[in-house]
Amino acid sequence: MNEGLTNNTDFEAIYENYKQQGELQAVQELTESAASDGLESIVAVRKNEDGDIIAVKTSSGRELDYVSALNEAKSGNLAHVDVFHRYGRDILRSEPDGIKSNNLDQLPPF
Repeated sequence: MNEGLTNNTDFEAIYENYKQQGELQAVQELTESAASDGLESIVAVRKNEDGDIIAVKTSSGRELDYVSALNEAKSGNLAHVDVFHRYGRDILRSEPDGIKSNNLDQLPPF
């Protein structure tokens, strides 16, 4: 028998720890990257009654309406966001980086 094998729960715990450590490292790397690039990042959002993001707050404290945030992102002035075209309009979204806590929908309100 393979006495060196751990049970399935240990595998899951080890993997969850691995994912958490990776997410912490990714957040740190993104923060350092934005700071070194001199770019602002989005740190908070304002939503309407339907839950749609209507404004954002940047790391420098600027409050931008959604259209202004789109234009800033298109110009490359906002870190870690992408603009894509869907539903006949441009849409702002977080760069896919595997970090749920920095997704625009997950950011704190302002």
